[in-house]
Amino acid sequence: MVERLDMIFAALADPTRRAMLASLSDGERSIGELAAPHAMSFAGAAKHVKALERAGLVERRKAGRQQLCRLQAEPLREAEIWLRQWEKFWNARLDVLEALIKAEKERAA
Repeated sequence: MVERLDMIFAALADPTRRAMLASLSDGERSIGELAAPHAMSFAGAAKHVKALERAGLVERRKAGRQQLCRLQAEPLREAEIWLRQWEKFWNARLDVLEALIKAEKERAA
């Protein structure tokens, strides 16, 4: 699971790939359609798609001469589950900070 998370977060680290995923959330797109908003070549876009595929975030299929991509959202769920442990950590830390601020205000009053 750790290797898969590494691939997911590596894929998500790039803003172009995140934009491609956002585009795919509206439905299937060709690699050319994914490339267009980024003013990049088909080859450049295909490299980004390959990184998304390795992470399991995208499934690619051929339809005639086009290569169509579809979002596979399940790996995002895995990343969310992993991130939730840190949400609990930060909420606990913020609760402590809030209590300290409240105690300081009470002492000053």
